Formats: sequence, C-alpha cells, structure tokens
Amino acid sequence: MRVEQVGPYLWRIPPDAAPGMRVPGLVVADEPLMRQIRTDAALAQLANGATLPGIVRAALAMPDIHQGYGLPVGGVVATDVRSGVVSPGAIGFDINCGVRLLRTGLEASAVAPRVSALVEALYATVPTGVGGRGSVSLDARELGRVMADGAGWAVGRGHGTREDLEAIESAGAIPGADPEAVSRQAIERGVRQLGSLGSGNHFMEVQVVDEVYDEAVAARLGLHAGGVTLMIHTGSRGLGHQVCTDFLKTTGAALARYGISVPDRQLACAPIDSPEARAYLGAMRAAANFAFANRQVLAEAARHVFERVLGVTPAGLAMRVVYDVAHNIAKEEEHDVDGTRRRLLVHRKGATRAFPGQPVIVPGDMGRYSFVLVGTEAAMRETFGSTCHGAGRVMSRTAAVKAARGRRIVDELAQRGVVARAAGFQSLAEEMPEAYKDVREVVDVVHRFGISTRVARLKPIGVIKG
Repeated sequence: MRVEQVGPYLWRIPPDAAPGMRVPGLVVADEPLMRQIRTDAALAQLANGATLPGIVRAALAMPDIHQGYGLPVGGVVATDVRSGVVSPGAIGFDINCGVRLLRTGLEASAVAPRVSALVEALYATVPTGVGGRGSVSLDARELGRVMADGAGWAVGRGHGTREDLEAIESAGAIPGADPEAVSRQAIERGVRQLGSLGSGNHFMEVQVVDEVYDEAVAARLGLHAGGVTLMIHTGSRGLGHQVCTDFLKTTGAALARYGISVPDRQLACAPIDSPEARAYLGAMRAAANFAFANRQVLAEAARHVFERVLGVTPAGLAMRVVYDVAHNIAKEEEHDVDGTRRRLLVHRKGATRAFPGQPVIVPGDMGRYSFVLVGTEAAMRETFGSTCHGAGRVMSRTAAVKAARGRRIVDELAQRGVVARAAGFQSLAEEMPEAYKDVREVVDVVHRFGISTRVARLKPIGVIKG
C-alpha cells in the first residue's frame, strides 16, 4: 500500500492508491509505529473503508490501528447522513465495547496489603469467561427496558446512583434504540449475560495513579498521585455480537439492491435512510445501551467488593465514575467540513470520542500502564472528535499463546507487582503484555499531534480476566 508521510505524526494513503477510493486514508502515527502498522493488512483495510459511499474528508486511523474485521481496529469513518451508508463491519462485533474508570478516596499504601484478597474477591463475584452467565436475571420484556434505558435502567434498580450517569458518554443511553429490531437469537443471548465481564481483552483492573501530567485537570477528575482507581473494560457481550452478525447478512444481501459495490464484503453496508440501515441503527443503539447497563452493574458489584474486603464504608471508599466511553459505535454528530456544518454518522471502530475537555480513558496492557487524557479542539478539526482507544495488538491471540508456551505469565506479572486472576493459562497468554504495543508510545503520538492531551498515568496492581 502506497503511503506518504505528510507530517511528523500524519501519513496519507492517496485516493488513487487502491481501486474505488473516494477519499484519502489518513493515519496518525510516528515512524516507529508506522513500521509496526505496515506488518498486517490494516492499511489495505483502511483504503477499503475509503470506498464507502458518502464518506466525508478521509478514512482515518489512530496510532493503535491493527487488522480487524472489515475496517481496521483503530479506524474512524464519517458518512453524510443524507447521502452516506452505515456499515456494521466498520463498527464491530462487540458493540459499545468500552471502558469505565472509577476513582476512589483510597491511597495505594492502604490497599497494597489487601490486593491479593481484593483480586480473589472480585474474581469470585464478577462472572467471567466465554458465554459467562451474568449476575442479573432478566426476561425478554425486562431486557427490552435495558436496551431502551441503558445505564439508567441499572441505576433505577439499585445499581449505583444518578450521579454516575452524569459521567457516562450519552448519559449511558443512546437515543433511538429500537429493541424490536433485535433478533430473537440476540435476545436469548442477552437475557443471560447482563452483569458479566466476558473474555478476550475484557478485564477489571485495580490501579494506582503513578504520574500526573496536568494537575488542574486531574484534580477536576478526582485523580491524584498515589490514589487507587478501578478500570472496567467490557461491552455488549453475546447480544451485541449477534446484532452485528445478523445485520452483516442483512446489509450483504442489500448491496445489489442499492447498487453498492465494496472491495470486501466485511464492509457490507446500506444507505442510512434505507429500512435495513434504520433497523440496524436501532438494534446497534439497543446493544450499546445494554453495554452501558452492563458496565454500570459491574461497577456497583465492584463497589461492594471493595467495601467488604477493605472494611471501608461507602463514604470512606468514595468510589465515583471518572468517565465511561464507548469504543465500537456509530453516532450522529455535527462537524465542520470545509467550512460547512454537516450532520454525519461517525463510525468509531476501536476509537474513542475525544470532544474538547471530555475525559478519554486509554487502557494499555496488564503489565505496564494505562492513561487518562482529555479531548481537544484539534480533534474536532482533524479526526471528527476522535482519538486512540488503547495500545493495539502486535500479536494475534494464536501467536501470543504460542509465544507464551513454557512460561508462567501469572508469575511474570507478579514480578511486575501485578496480582492476576484468570480462568486459565490461555486467558493470560492471549493478553500478555508483549501481545500489545507500548501504550505510552501510542499516547505520545496523539498528545503531540494534539487530538488529546495527557492527564495521568495509571499502573496496574491487580487484574481479573475471563
């Protein structure tokens, strides 16, 4: 794939680099990260994304980009709501896979002696693993309410407080959800999984703020050096996966009907004003709201574990949501395009919204660190208000398991000061630190490019995996 460097942190795939491209591809990266990015099919997938009808300005990629399904993970595509399309593959299977950060009033020195007990209690309390059954019992009717009301449904049933909703993207419920557009099979999966973490790269992590870069913003967010935080990374579980599966078939069948040709059927799409797209968007928003509710339930369960294991009162724990952001989502937003205000459908696939002043939570790997950033005005100009969402993989899960043979990852993490608990060897091997880019390098790029700025760094001390 032909790529031109157009700035210290920006690269361009010209629109004549691949057949059918309507706009260029733009990659936010420095030279070392670009060398990693070139090792898989991510750039070719970004060029494919640039062929989508109605795409505006460019197909964008963040520095954590890596090969995915259809659009690369780390990709951002905006289409005009009047003339563009929606593509389930440009959003992803784990709809609203996202991350929530909670701060506490506890100091690391007080928690350190009890970290092992805390991790064991979290693992015993929080359902994990592939197909793991959730902690909340639902029937189909009640699931419909979850999909309509999101995190607000959970708060209304005692899982947290109204204050939590103020620190969640879209207040924890995206308008326009249509539970009726969700298939019976997706519902059958969803009724069993609310309040579960899942597997893969999903985790719950106890952390310490080990470096503060912006004291004023950190104070506004309730973060200070030595303070204890909790990060939760999970999404819509089997419900969201099934929604994506269902509508990939629906949009694939609709391509010929609307005269659309795509270079990769994983990017199957439909015009935004079509019945197929309206149904998908309604179902996608419903799955996203399920994910917001899921993280809300898990956060409240974790609150109770902290109180019980550490022997603190709710007031003493003082656990509050810093922010909760979606990674795999499409949202209608207004952006300036060549001096004109336009209504766009912004697909973020493994990317985070980064509106000015908004907290951005960027998990790394379980052996090094994660970051808190804030969005900027530059992100609105350059990337449709978007930034990176994590470190980005450099090894497939299969390659990571192979590389971990003969090693004890749990002991290696312990040597780094991290207590880890997981279902078995494979869960930790797939997610070992070497399987990921160094998130510090990713964050340095978005900070220097100006689309989000560093606030604080978080060091893991305990983690549970599926």
